[in-house]
Amino acid sequence: MDSAQSATFGFFLLSFPALFSIINPLGGTFLFLAATKSLSRQIRAELARWVAIHSFIILSASLYVGAYVLGFFGISLPVLRVAGGIVIALAGWQMLNAGEDPDRDEAQASLRNHGGASSRAFYPLTMPITTGPGTISVAISLGTSRPSDSGAGQLAWFFAQATAATVLICLIVYLAYRFSDGISRAIGETGTSIVVRLSAFLLFCIGIQVWWTGAAELLASVVGT
Repeated sequence: MDSAQSATFGFFLLSFPALFSIINPLGGTFLFLAATKSLSRQIRAELARWVAIHSFIILSASLYVGAYVLGFFGISLPVLRVAGGIVIALAGWQMLNAGEDPDRDEAQASLRNHGGASSRAFYPLTMPITTGPGTISVAISLGTSRPSDSGAGQLAWFFAQATAATVLICLIVYLAYRFSDGISRAIGETGTSIVVRLSAFLLFCIGIQVWWTGAAELLASVVGT
């Protein structure tokens, strides 16, 4: 490994913890289980596999081309954070009140009976529960740190580290979701209910934090002008 590669090896150590903390596979495990508890273990396993696949695609696209897409449409990162924060907070609020939602059983029946596993796994299991707008904004921010003038070898090394980070995270997501019922049994019904509510509350708080970060940046840009 040459000096240039050594200098950029830290991107994996930067991107993996950042993405892992915002995705929070453990918290997502109980949200996934709460949304699929009426389904069979086989269907849940298939959904977990597709959530991991969709998550890998979303993370990779955000890391590699996300900044270019935002630039093409003239969307800034602060605006993305504001919009993403609203979506995440709404998802957390809905899950906090899931036990009081009369449409909950109907939504689960729709998840169980309509569409293929791929389409059923995308919304809301992949977005916004697993890799929502907050995750996308973090991934896009990380992607902007790619080397631009260090040669093809340096760029390839960057992509290798980014791919390794996303593959590892998605593997953890798959295993956690795949065995979510076993994790739930290990901590008991009461413990699962508590963790689900806490995870939903944390998701709501993350949404507010993402929104506030974007709003603060927009306000700072207005005051600065």
